[in-house]
Amino acid sequence: MNAIDLLRFQLDVSKNLTASLLADMSDAPLAQPTSKGGNHPMWVAGHLAFAEANLTNYILQGKANPLDGWKDMFGRGSEPSTDASKYPPFEEVLARWDEVRASTLKILDGLSEADLDKPSANPPEGREAFFNTYGKVFAIVGLHAAMHRGQVADARRASNRPVLAV
Repeated sequence: MNAIDLLRFQLDVSKNLTASLLADMSDAPLAQPTSKGGNHPMWVAGHLAFAEANLTNYILQGKANPLDGWKDMFGRGSEPSTDASKYPPFEEVLARWDEVRASTLKILDGLSEADLDKPSANPPEGREAFFNTYGKVFAIVGLHAAMHRGQVADARRASNRPVLAV
């Protein structure tokens, strides 16, 4: 297995595992994961779509984030709200993440193994070690979705949902 195949596998697994939990929360996208609030499924889905678009467009390629209009709702430092009127429909948010992921995979499929060592266009200041190459950015995309999956699992438990086997 080469590095591109491994990254694709990581991206597929993290997306599929996280998306399955999100889909199960379609009737309760604002369910709080703890009694003190936290990142509910709506915020997680929107944040993953926004962040992935930012990682693969702005940080990786130096292009504008096509979901920049979602920055205040889902960007770094945004606070989840339980007011549904502040968000697009949950199905739209999930569909946008699907679109972003398709774009991510298209970019990855156009790369060679050597391209993974190319410098990214805009690694965040102070975090260059994590975002300074194409390969690292793709790895972070997969890790990011897997990390937030736990927050959706907590929201499911807080909503008295049964544990889903993986």
